[in-house]
Amino acid sequence: MVVGPLAGNSRADDLKVGFIYVGPVGDAGWSYAHDLGRQEVEKMDGVTTSYVESVPEGPDAERVIANMARKGFGLIFTTSFGYMDPTLKVAQQNPDVIFEHCSGFKLAKNMGNYFGRMYQARYLSGIVAGSMTKSNILGYVAAFPIPEVIRGINAFTLGVQSVNPDAQVRVVWTKTWYDPATEKEAAKSLLDVGADVITQHQDSPGPQEAAEEAGAYSVGYNSDMSKFAPKAHLTAPIWNWGPFYTKIVKEVQDGTWKSESLWPGMKEGVVGLSPFGPMVPADVKATVEEAKENIISGDLVVFAGPVKDQDGNVKIAEGEVPADKDLLGMTWFVEGVVGSTE
Repeated sequence: MVVGPLAGNSRADDLKVGFIYVGPVGDAGWSYAHDLGRQEVEKMDGVTTSYVESVPEGPDAERVIANMARKGFGLIFTTSFGYMDPTLKVAQQNPDVIFEHCSGFKLAKNMGNYFGRMYQARYLSGIVAGSMTKSNILGYVAAFPIPEVIRGINAFTLGVQSVNPDAQVRVVWTKTWYDPATEKEAAKSLLDVGADVITQHQDSPGPQEAAEEAGAYSVGYNSDMSKFAPKAHLTAPIWNWGPFYTKIVKEVQDGTWKSESLWPGMKEGVVGLSPFGPMVPADVKATVEEAKENIISGDLVVFAGPVKDQDGNVKIAEGEVPADKDLLGMTWFVEGVVGSTE
């Protein structure tokens, strides 16, 4: 557990903004992406930022959050699903501090929650993967079987099927967020069963490295991971937290902040794709760009029906669009996914 330095020359009347991360800021993944957002906040007038990295979910998290609240932080962002209950408990004990929890669903008078519609970018990356595969087997190295991850796998698969209905997506669970060796081995197991494109929902570039070593293609996550696998990396669904974090901080400064659940997406610029690798053809890029514009305009809704589950049952009927609560609670795989949701 490492505490980050206070930014710049803080003044007594600065708003102190704290960030708590589940992984190291050097992970090239989830925590790294959030810290890029923190660095944007750091540039704002009248703000001082600090962070604590590699904080395990559970009692440690509650202690770190409470410690920040006691030290005069006016706004605290807690950036992992497992921080939800500790954040709520500390928020109730510190009514004068504002808390924002990432990826959860609980609210309090002084606690909001937020996430991004990463499934939109996952869908676009699926178009790329489905266009580039020759074996029609795509490997997905996945963290934990929670709705966030399941939703991403499903969106990726729907993107794949939009251009390649014969392709299948094989899922292996690692039950890790950041374990480079385990995640790399999981990718190798998928390559061994014929996958020629590997994607992931974890924070290490291990799966990218496995794909490059095997001469396969890869799709990263969280940030541009191309430097870890320059010959393999097709693109990556990535986060851009800077605009969102600066917006929330400004609202706190202005006194206009209110507790609410926020779920911005591609339209707001919170999610997107990293630059394409040189191996991605122009026609694939054009297809992705068209889909992106249609998502932003609302003409393309990723989970619009008809959508079937793995057993061929219609889960979302033709003409229907699922409510956000249904997406946030998704626990089933779409047709075309090979693997268990457990």
